[in-house]
Amino acid sequence: MSTKRDYYEILGVSKEASESELKKAYRKLAMKFHPDKNKEPDAEEKFKEISEAYAVLSDSDKRAQYDRFGHEGIDNRYSTEDIFRTADFGGFEDIFGGMFGDVFDVFFGGGGRRRRSRPAKGSDLRYDLSISLKDAAFGTDTTINVPRSETCDVCGGSGAKPGTNPVTCKTCHGSGQISQARATPFGRFVTTNTCSTCQGKGQIIESPCLSCRGTGKLKKVRKISVKVPPGADTGMRLRVSGEGEAGSQGSPSGDLYVVIHVQPHNLFERIGDDIVCEIPINFTQAALGAEVMVQTLYGKVKMHVPEGTQTHSVFRLKGKGMPHMHGHGKGDQHVRVIVKTPTNLMPEQKRLLKELESQSSADKPHSKKNGRGIFEKVKSAFDV
Repeated sequence: MSTKRDYYEILGVSKEASESELKKAYRKLAMKFHPDKNKEPDAEEKFKEISEAYAVLSDSDKRAQYDRFGHEGIDNRYSTEDIFRTADFGGFEDIFGGMFGDVFDVFFGGGGRRRRSRPAKGSDLRYDLSISLKDAAFGTDTTINVPRSETCDVCGGSGAKPGTNPVTCKTCHGSGQISQARATPFGRFVTTNTCSTCQGKGQIIESPCLSCRGTGKLKKVRKISVKVPPGADTGMRLRVSGEGEAGSQGSPSGDLYVVIHVQPHNLFERIGDDIVCEIPINFTQAALGAEVMVQTLYGKVKMHVPEGTQTHSVFRLKGKGMPHMHGHGKGDQHVRVIVKTPTNLMPEQKRLLKELESQSSADKPHSKKNGRGIFEKVKSAFDV
């Protein structure tokens, strides 16, 4: 009878565990017991134990065989070598790669995978662009200065002096990696690390380019045209393909992301695609009604203020807001009127206001004196 521990117990999961739960449990334990990190005497054995458990349970056929017959079903059908040779450890590069070496090659002989560091795509760049509310409303074409690395135009990005070529690294013999094997009861355990001599490139530049000093790149400031669409808002990102940092060894450049910041306006407030503003009117305009001029993003327009308007009343100017980014048309402009109370009144103005108050109290707003209504006198006195 097998003395091996239960695979589900080893990984600390239930027999109903999903594939993602198995991966999560294995990732946690593998990072804890990987022998390149954990120097405890039994770390390597525990690492092989959890790796074997994951290799079986992550394979649907092996898992079904194990669930039905236990360890005997696995031991009688697969050799330990078969278990690991057919296991899929893809997706665990962070465990077997960047943290402890470049690759987890094999559990059993055969030598590791030999590969150079692949040329990397250039990094993306971010540029924060401030624009006015008017530019956001109408759109704008602008030019920005972006500092970035570019492929050296002398060596073409190779880093080698023109007329010369890089030579094969003698340490790794061009593979870009150094493998170390350790004998274990199960076979050879191979760990592969990036070659420190060539930094994984597999080549050495003996005669560096004088322009870029062997890096293959130069720092430059490039003028780049950016088109801001009508209706742009703060936080919007515009992607300019291929205008980021240069890639290595002929790889494509990264992208440039232009992040929009719309500056505050001294008159308008933006709320979504609508515009809000306030305008002052005097009390006779509010009482008698008037036609007033209102500033919009598109110029001045006439707006009717009905008689009896109260302060903080809001009127809508349809289609005078921001253009819709996703669809046709525009938002609206909402105009809040603020009724201003007059100050420093002249004696005649005070008299008329008192007369108006007196007539209002007597509920005779339309009584006339000298042929004119009191409202008309007030209107005339305040130069409306």
